Amino acid sequence: MLRARPSVRTLSSLFVAALAMAPGFAINQELQLDYRMNEHIVQVPAGPQDRAMLETTVFQPNGPGPFPLIIINHGKDPGRPSLQPRDRFYHMATAFVKRGYAVMVPMRQGFANSTGRYADHGCDMTANGYSQAEDIRDTLDYARQQPWIDKEHIVVAGQSYGGLATIALGAQPLPGVRGLINFAGGLRDDSDRCAWRSQLVSAFAEYGARNTVPTLWMYGKNDSLFGPELAKRMHAAFEGAGGRGRLVEFEPFKRDAHGMLASRDGEKVWLEDTEKFLKQVGMPTEVLHEVPPPPTPAKTDYARVDDVEAVPFLSEHGKRAYQEYLTKMTPRAFAVSPSGAWTWAEEGEDPDGRALATCSAKSTEPCRLYSVDDYVVWTGERIDAAEKAAATASLSPAPASATASAPTTSVGSTTR
Repeated sequence: MLRARPSVRTLSSLFVAALAMAPGFAINQELQLDYRMNEHIVQVPAGPQDRAMLETTVFQPNGPGPFPLIIINHGKDPGRPSLQPRDRFYHMATAFVKRGYAVMVPMRQGFANSTGRYADHGCDMTANGYSQAEDIRDTLDYARQQPWIDKEHIVVAGQSYGGLATIALGAQPLPGVRGLINFAGGLRDDSDRCAWRSQLVSAFAEYGARNTVPTLWMYGKNDSLFGPELAKRMHAAFEGAGGRGRLVEFEPFKRDAHGMLASRDGEKVWLEDTEKFLKQVGMPTEVLHEVPPPPTPAKTDYARVDDVEAVPFLSEHGKRAYQEYLTKMTPRAFAVSPSGAWTWAEEGEDPDGRALATCSAKSTEPCRLYSVDDYVVWTGERIDAAEKAAATASLSPAPASATASAPTTSVGSTTR
């Protein structure tokens, strides 16, 4: 696996690999809107004279509201911000919609389809946090103008770079905001002569000295970017300067706690402490609506999930890829095509859909799911050895790889 430069948000979340892709090929897959939670996209004006527009995902319950609000702020993937797909924080958004909240996830200036220019202050972490907080403040101001928002019951959260920006936001008066939640907040910069750890400690001390609302901090013991020692230093600097915040250090989460919030299983980690915090700051926590999980393919008796030889259409290289897939975290999915294309997706949002979309994008024939999580979902007939040999004869054994960054989809060579 190729490892992305670990200077941004998560090193584990969504992964995909597929056969016969040109090196450097990237897919910017757009997830389908979930109309069960009234998901839609709005453009939020931001920046000087409102010249920029922030691509902002909105989820909300049925009805006119007004609804309490949570604004969730994203991190930064490696590479150009404009190539970063729209963030949704789908699993967290679902939990809040169930509790009657509206959810807004703004892509800040220069990210995804937002206009404006991404502001980079290099190793000055204090300035980086303040700069990104400006877009969050513009989103907050926009939200408070909407009749379907309860202007007095708002909470703001952020993950990784979004967590840093969320705490920076708290250095100014925030009408209606009851609390801030920092999930693994920070920004890593491995460039020469950048003492980014000390810079982060100084930044949080600055924010703490100007802190205006209560905060909750959550960092995992196996966070690959901001480990326990650094998390304690940052939190101590924040509180020592006068900030109000409780630090929760949770146990190791899968391979890397930095991707916890993007995981389907992350709710088991963050929900209890978040609910306690919400109650303390006067925000609702009672479940009011049922949001059923998306439908998943049914298990079949075609083969055992670990029977590599049973998977149709795979070349020897594809078989090795399937063996690698069996080591991946759930949720996961593996798709195949009669053309010999294959794809696996791991973690994050909708691995089934991402695997199919990625496979179909480079296959000459339709792709179908073979496995989901720990079971086989294939409904086709078995293919004998002669048919399999004919199907895979023309396939080249090009190596597959995947980049590691936060919610990611990678294909044969690389993707996000």
